[in-house]
Amino acid sequence: MKYPVGIDVGSASAEALILKDGKILAYSILETGANSRKAAEKALEEALEKAKISRAEVGPIVATGYGRISVDFASRQVTEISCYARGIHFLYPEVRMVIDIGGQDSKAILVGKNGRVLDFVMNDKCAAGTGRFLEVMARVMEVDVEKLGEISLRSRNPAEISSTCTVFAESEVVSLIARGVPVEDIAAGIHKAIARRVGAMAKRIGVTPPVAFAGGVAKNVGVVKALEEELGVKLIVPEEPQIVGALGAALLASEEG
Repeated sequence: MKYPVGIDVGSASAEALILKDGKILAYSILETGANSRKAAEKALEEALEKAKISRAEVGPIVATGYGRISVDFASRQVTEISCYARGIHFLYPEVRMVIDIGGQDSKAILVGKNGRVLDFVMNDKCAAGTGRFLEVMARVMEVDVEKLGEISLRSRNPAEISSTCTVFAESEVVSLIARGVPVEDIAAGIHKAIARRVGAMAKRIGVTPPVAFAGGVAKNVGVVKALEEELGVKLIVPEEPQIVGALGAALLASEEG
């Protein structure tokens, strides 16, 4: 038996996912680091170890994501737009829009009833509205980026972060800290700034419920709350939002026989 594999190499993390009989057998999530190809190899090896299968049992491999071109051992490369649409359709066939906020870009995709892409919009020109934006702000605030979401939920008076540029927003945050604004209010303001930017992007192609939220930033409960308020819809967040792209790639690999 050969197992189809999907590998998603993003700027911040690399995921590998193995399917068996149309179901998820195993997956891995690692930091990408400085070498996309090595990250893909390590992610695949870890997923194989979890699945308890050998490299010889691997079937077609489809690579996606920012670093997909570096995965030269893949059968083919596919854009993350197509893979996110397929992945979210597999998990939630009723979803009509998926929003992904990754390490260095954000995107909104309209998904057809068959899991195909109807339309999409993407921001990959600047760090605003991405995971990198959150990392920069968390560093300035001297808090763990993974705790930023929970901290922001304590806010009763979110700070106003008016700039959509990472550099200028960083200056705003430094100024707020100097004025003694509570950290939870600054964190909530940062999440609202991201939600405004990503929400405006999604509205350009028409927010169509049900809407799912995928990518690493979907683990931040503060961003989820702010984005729900901005879009006026309840978001569906997968149990593991980081594997949606790899899942879509694996599904495409399974069609190669």
